[in-house]
Amino acid sequence: MESEAKISREMMAGLQGVVPSTLATCSKDGMANVTYISQVFYVDETHVALSCQFMNKTWHNLQENPKAVVIITCPATFTLWQLRLRYLEAQTQGPVFEEMDMQLAAIASLHGVPEGLYKIRSALICKVEQVKCLYHPHSA
Repeated sequence: MESEAKISREMMAGLQGVVPSTLATCSKDGMANVTYISQVFYVDETHVALSCQFMNKTWHNLQENPKAVVIITCPATFTLWQLRLRYLEAQTQGPVFEEMDMQLAAIASLHGVPEGLYKIRSALICKVEQVKCLYHPHSA
């Protein structure tokens, strides 16, 4: 089921980093790259930020082709959403970057990761162009 390209209240739990999200990008010559990502951060109802930590190939792909797809999961219901994104910019400072850095430290602590191992290099700001519910337990 496709919906308006906005982050709904129901989707917010899927943006908390409890369940890692799956991010797919593609180079300009068509080579796909899929990776798990620790954090898809809510910026506003039409924008998210992706935590750039170890994503060299993903970062390179976004420079060549700004389109990406991320799948987020609600940890309580296992509802899955697909967000089609368009990369806009990388931020290495400012309120979004600082809040993501603090949230990433909390996620790392929750998963028992040693302090300082997960360090955000930049916040990749993306516009949400499409939202699609892939699975909802009440409609399955």
